[in-house]
Amino acid sequence: MKGAVNLAKQALHDKLASQISTAEAKLDTLKARAETAKANAEIKAIAEFLVAKATITRELHELKRSADDRWEEAKRQLEAKVSDLDKAVTAMESKLKGS
Repeated sequence: MKGAVNLAKQALHDKLASQISTAEAKLDTLKARAETAKANAEIKAIAEFLVAKATITRELHELKRSADDRWEEAKRQLEAKVSDLDKAVTAMESKLKGS
């Protein structure tokens, strides 16, 4: 009887160990997917920052050609966009340093 009990215990142990290993493998896969998704989100954000930067650069060149009556308003808008971009990039840097 003792041998049968030991075999049953070993079988249960092996079954649970297998289930734990399977769960661990799934968690590793989920973690990798999450990390990839995070990287993809950051890559997308950086691409958006580059588009915004190109727009700001174009507007900066246009600012030089602005008429005096339009210059102050264009300058204010451009300063706000540069400030927003700077804040977004700084936030991204902080996020990446924290990861």
